[in-house]
Amino acid sequence: MVEQKLRPTVLLFDVNETLLDLTPLSESINAVLLDERAAKLWFTTMLQYSLVMTASEQHASLPDIGAAVLEMMAKNTDVVLTTEQAKKALEPMRTLPAFPDVRPGLEQLKQKGFRLATLTNSSQSGVKAQIDYAGLSDCFERQLSVESVGKYKPHRSVYEWAVKEMGCEPGQCMLVAAHGWDVAGAKWAGLQTAFVARAGQQLFPLGPKPDFNVADIQVLADQLCKGN
Repeated sequence: MVEQKLRPTVLLFDVNETLLDLTPLSESINAVLLDERAAKLWFTTMLQYSLVMTASEQHASLPDIGAAVLEMMAKNTDVVLTTEQAKKALEPMRTLPAFPDVRPGLEQLKQKGFRLATLTNSSQSGVKAQIDYAGLSDCFERQLSVESVGKYKPHRSVYEWAVKEMGCEPGQCMLVAAHGWDVAGAKWAGLQTAFVARAGQQLFPLGPKPDFNVADIQVLADQLCKGN
């Protein structure tokens, strides 16, 4: 049971891989690069270069970084790929389905009085398109994007900004994500955290332990709403 004094009031949700299934995007990337394992490397490399830009005090939209990384990977495998073709291959990112557990879990949390918002590395227009397509717009009070900060998660300033935007203290917020680096960054910034153990995702062994380690959003909802 979650003690009342520890119960968060605001839940900030990562979007890609946490709420939305990346399978259509992965299939598109794998087809372009002619490698069924390419999508996973693309995602981690995109994260790497988003952090390179953050560390260098530069910023570009996630779709632009993603397309640039796809072009780099294509050159490494002798695949001819133009910038426009790279952007075309990434279009499925805006039309990803929600995992089956997501909507019922979000509805349960909202009904129990939790304030829900996204906190994503996607652009503002990107997250709006994603959440609209997945049919989740009515679940969220705010759709927050790192684009407003000009830095990418897991930079500490992103979490601090999100907390201020929601008008609460760090300890009242819980970051919910399927990425070990994301929950570690949020925990280091003073937020509560919940790790969603989607297939292929692991906690970072050197990071602080999350407050919750759950299989999906519905399980998290059941645990947070228990006794309330």
